[in-house]
Amino acid sequence: MTSLVQHITVDCADAYELALFWAEVLGSSLADDDRPGDPEALVAAPGAALLFVTVPESKSVKNRIHLDLRPEDRGRDAEVERLLALGATLVADHRKPDGRGWATMADPEGNEFCVECGAAERAALNGTRMPVTADDVALAVRLAVDTLGESEARDWRVPAGSLEWNCWETVEHLGDDLFAYAVQLGLRKPPTGTEVPYRWAAEREGGPANSVFADPAAGSTGLLQTLEASGSLLTAMVRTALPDVRSHHVFGLSDPEGFAAMGVVETLVHTHDVAEGLSLSWTPPADLCDRALARLFPDAPDDADRWTVLLWSTGRADLPGRDRITSWRWHGAPL
Repeated sequence: MTSLVQHITVDCADAYELALFWAEVLGSSLADDDRPGDPEALVAAPGAALLFVTVPESKSVKNRIHLDLRPEDRGRDAEVERLLALGATLVADHRKPDGRGWATMADPEGNEFCVECGAAERAALNGTRMPVTADDVALAVRLAVDTLGESEARDWRVPAGSLEWNCWETVEHLGDDLFAYAVQLGLRKPPTGTEVPYRWAAEREGGPANSVFADPAAGSTGLLQTLEASGSLLTAMVRTALPDVRSHHVFGLSDPEGFAAMGVVETLVHTHDVAEGLSLSWTPPADLCDRALARLFPDAPDDADRWTVLLWSTGRADLPGRDRITSWRWHGAPL
């Protein structure tokens, strides 16, 4: 047996006020029962929560342990400016002219922490691509559910774009794909030659063969709940699976990032199919498309709109100067 880090505990003069600062830093919130003046306050954070505890002693020396922050949706320098505005101070500037380095800062009670380069900056500095992550899966599914949830259509049995399936079946198929990718990563010894043996079946001739079906009585709201739940399963498995895990896919062995990218592509293109059938507008973020293309379609053109290229790569759109694709497969093997 081993241990897990339950909390990272910080002694401070005012637990509630310092917790408010760190909640803003991390885009999180305090526990529901935390109140001003409480001796403890908890901030939820991925991996391990931050627990702030009021103590009578003041801080006197440099912390022997500190947090290193990596901004998720902005660059290092923009994050430094944001944190300064929240009340942090700059302690030491280790940023270099070539874009490398970090900034050492302190929170309002003087606890040191560092701000490093964001993932995009690291990729640019190292000449590497941006990986597809669990957060990308969560983003793709959230955008899909929000977009499809705007439909006022009563009949989801209309054709889904150019597919032979209707919109209900396509959403069911998408949820089933996300579920299937999640379970491939869920075993202690993931299968390398076959899928996890759930029973697959189609509800009609020509319909998708699924393991997961939505209850028609729950309507489109229930259908989208099953999609969101399957997306959460894949997000959790990608987030927790070790990078060296390999598991079976019909196109060959893949790794957690590969299954994340498959989930993103399935979500983006099948939402396109359903949106066409329901007369909804759907254009996912270009950077999300770009990361998925770089992982699964490394030879795709890099000189055109990323969403259009993803649709072209999956046989759903024309690309000027190039033949339309009628048969395609992605590169699931680890890069």
